[in-house]
Amino acid sequence: MHTALLVFHTLLAISLIVMVLIQHGKGAEMGASFGAGASQTVFGSQGAGSFLTRVTAIMAALFFVTSLTLAYFGNQGVKQGSVTDSSINIEMPSVITDKPDIGSSSESLPGSSDVPVVLEEKNPQ
Repeated sequence: MHTALLVFHTLLAISLIVMVLIQHGKGAEMGASFGAGASQTVFGSQGAGSFLTRVTAIMAALFFVTSLTLAYFGNQGVKQGSVTDSSINIEMPSVITDKPDIGSSSESLPGSSDVPVVLEEKNPQ
C-alpha cells in the first residue's frame, strides 16, 4: 500500500508540474489578436484556461491528500518522546599512555638489523 501510494504521489507531482507549465500566462491573450486564436475553439469561447485551472486545482488537492497520507504512514511505528529522554552510553576506546620500551639497541627488535638507530643529540645551546 505504502509503495503504491508513493508511486502515485510521485506521478502526481510530475503531472502537476507539467500542468502548471502548460498553462498560459496573463499576457497570452495578446497572441489571439495576431492569429493565434484558433486554439480557443477546441475548449470553447473561454479557451483552455478554465479547464486547465480546474484540472490543476484537482491535482493539487490530490497531491496534498497523498502528502498527508504518506506523512501518516511514515509516523506509524515511531516511538513518541524526546531524544534527551533516553540515555546512550558510548564507551570511548582507552588511550594508550604507556610507550613500549624499545631500548637503544637494534637487538630488542626482531628482524630490525637493517633499520638504522637514531640517537637523540642534546642541543648545546
